[in-house]
Amino acid sequence: MAYDFTTITLDVSNHVATLTLNRPESRNALNSRMCVELVQAAERLAADPDAHVVLIRGAGPVFCAGADLKERKDMSTEEITARRVRGFTAYAAIERLPQPVIAVVHGAAFGSGCEIAGASDFILASTEARFKYPEVGWGTIGATQRLPRIVGVRMAKELLFTGRVVDAQEALTLGMVNHVYSVEELPVRAAEMAAQIAAAAPLTVRLTKRCVDQGVETTREGAMAVEMLAIEENLRHTDWKKAISSFGSSGANTSRDAATSPAANPGSDGARSTDRPAGAQS
Repeated sequence: MAYDFTTITLDVSNHVATLTLNRPESRNALNSRMCVELVQAAERLAADPDAHVVLIRGAGPVFCAGADLKERKDMSTEEITARRVRGFTAYAAIERLPQPVIAVVHGAAFGSGCEIAGASDFILASTEARFKYPEVGWGTIGATQRLPRIVGVRMAKELLFTGRVVDAQEALTLGMVNHVYSVEELPVRAAEMAAQIAAAAPLTVRLTKRCVDQGVETTREGAMAVEMLAIEENLRHTDWKKAISSFGSSGANTSRDAATSPAANPGSDGARSTDRPAGAQS
């Protein structure tokens, strides 16, 4: 299934949704229209039972070069504020998707590109990937909430204060990305991982995501309560006995829950407080 947008593309095939930032002539710079379309795409994906996992990519040689500064040149202070809010809303929409979201980063991910990638559950990067938080150098503020939760407070301050470029290997060391692959290997590995996740029971995956995201924001006791509630919901809505009985067989990881009710979309209530809350450069 494909959807019609102007600044992004969205396709769902074999339970894998691929959302592509599609302004290659502008290095996929985030403009107002893209902010709106990212929110629209996230809303459609959250309601699509066929989409089990989401990949976010960039068209052309970079992932996203940041905000579209040309768009901002003639904006008033009020218009800039409204534009920043639209960016925050787009990042939050990605972050709150109930499905696992994987950013597949090649080339530059600067400013808004870092925030889009950071709003994903994790990042797979190519050896050519580069990350940069240039907000302070532009005389503005942004990316102050997700980044510290990813790399720690002290390193986040260094990256924000200096705006220096982080290459793929350092990003791996810092925990900004999960894996680094060659340019040729990245799309293959991303597709393999997405297919593996998509083969699992979708409700179970969504509940697991919700447990992690909510659990890290509360006490250990509160987190265990979150997990117990998720376990109970999973038992009620999935064929867990079949999954256990098939363990070790060729179909061990292919069980599906058939629930299409709101219970099968646990993230749609905005419950994902996340380890990377909204509040970012756009």
